[in-house]
Amino acid sequence: MSDVSATLRWTGSGLAFEGRTPNGQEVTLDSGGNAGASPTQLLLFALAGCTAIDVVDITTKMRAAMAGLEVAIEGDRASEPPRRYTAIRAVYRARGVDAADHDKVRRALALSEEKYCSVRHSLAPDIALSSTLEFV
Repeated sequence: MSDVSATLRWTGSGLAFEGRTPNGQEVTLDSGGNAGASPTQLLLFALAGCTAIDVVDITTKMRAAMAGLEVAIEGDRASEPPRRYTAIRAVYRARGVDAADHDKVRRALALSEEKYCSVRHSLAPDIALSSTLEFV
């Protein structure tokens, strides 16, 4: 039996779909980007969200206070089908972190990328993944 599931239903309009989790959370996907994010944008959201959740969780356990975290993420896609990602870059901006805790946040991001982020480890190994951490 699977441990993750979701349902996707075409709305009947263009290339828009409604996704629903077993708990009832919903997300709209739209290849045209009108009714919702495109599937490729959602993949970037998933990667950024997975690592950001790890960073917040790990720094909390390390007792490193952080006032905020923002992730700016972008990717390059192949020009011909399948238009898969060839490179993804993320910039993590940690706000309100005491200088004494910078290494803890760096370590939390490294742990996410190297060990914990299941989305990152589900991507093809030949995608060039890079990240930068900024303290603002």
